[in-house]
Amino acid sequence: EVQLVESGGGLVQAGGSLRLSCAASGFTFDDYAMAWFRQAPGKEREGVSMISTEDGNWYFANSVKGRFTIWRDNAKNTVYLQMNDLKPEDTAVYYCAASFGSRIGIGGVGAYNYWGQGTQVTVSS
Repeated sequence: EVQLVESGGGLVQAGGSLRLSCAASGFTFDDYAMAWFRQAPGKEREGVSMISTEDGNWYFANSVKGRFTIWRDNAKNTVYLQMNDLKPEDTAVYYCAASFGSRIGIGGVGAYNYWGQGTQVTVSS
């Protein structure tokens, strides 16, 4: 059974930091590009960041560049998202996603094979 389990969300004040984790199981983690998406109430799900299978390439949405970092630990089948200098507009449910093979760019939701259940991030002003 494929599982992507996110953790690390919560409530934080503007300017604060959170680290999200996504633990994967049930598929060959090394073969998948891993990404984080988010969805705010009333908005479409949007790509935040993606890291390639080779761990040498990563991509960020313009809105989070310079504030968010993504990395993966293939030995632990886990991908992380470090979020610094959080803003109220970062408030959303954050989802982990997996896309088979190499990728260039985050892409849309249709490019991803597996999804987690999401973790809530709330940034207060």
